[in-house]
Amino acid sequence: MAGRSYQVVPGFFIQDSCDQFQLPAIPPRFGLLDESTDRWRNLKTRLQTLNEGAEPGAAYKLFFIGRHGEGYHNVAEAKYGTTAWNHHWSRLNTDGEIQWGPDPELTQLGISQAAQANEAWKKELSFDIPQPDKMYCSPLTRALSTHEISFRGIVPEDDRIPFVTELCREQNGVHTCDRRKSRTYITQTFPAFQIEDGFTEEDELWHPDKREAPSQVVQRAKKVLDRIFETDRDHATISITAHGGFITALSMAMGHTVGALPTGGILSLVVKSSVCALN
Repeated sequence: MAGRSYQVVPGFFIQDSCDQFQLPAIPPRFGLLDESTDRWRNLKTRLQTLNEGAEPGAAYKLFFIGRHGEGYHNVAEAKYGTTAWNHHWSRLNTDGEIQWGPDPELTQLGISQAAQANEAWKKELSFDIPQPDKMYCSPLTRALSTHEISFRGIVPEDDRIPFVTELCREQNGVHTCDRRKSRTYITQTFPAFQIEDGFTEEDELWHPDKREAPSQVVQRAKKVLDRIFETDRDHATISITAHGGFITALSMAMGHTVGALPTGGILSLVVKSSVCALN
């Protein structure tokens, strides 16, 4: 029985090998090493060459992986510290001053971080940056809002509809900030998004007393990669808007280790998928 394995292809982006903690949230040129005016055209040519010369079953894709802007839960964690947050405050909805659960919205800083991503995209459009052929997004409000702001005016809305999937949500359970709002809320608030089949009205995946294990997040991150390389074969450029924990898991599924993205950060990578035998 065959499965898929993934690896990051070095030599394209500064994020290939640099600890993300050493980088700005959005590096110049999204981290592309090529500084020439033909930089994105050069990348597309190199990517096409890699795919044309790939062994059977292998494929290469360009990823832009964005973390949501600052949410009110991030403010609360900074206020109380990570230890107190994980053991007490994350289980509540509010401290009476900050409302972080369920499913918090972006702060004003978070909105401005998403707007900075939008400006970065607009700047690189003049250099023919590849626009995402397929866009994936977490169903949590902070990710949906970040995606909406980041890609406003960047991609055609008629034929590149962002796809909402439970697989891209944050490490789930216990923390009220990771309990999503209803399907009705999402469809009414973000009508331009397409929601996956089987998406329930209320959040049936979140549990108040059981936190998803990091290894489980890696497993569903790999499912996202499997879906992309198996069903989006004609899509060379992929965007994913999600969360710090999920992006760490996605990097691990690619066999890639970088420091955690800051809120509003973007991780750019060329990823190779290969067919491998399963034990």
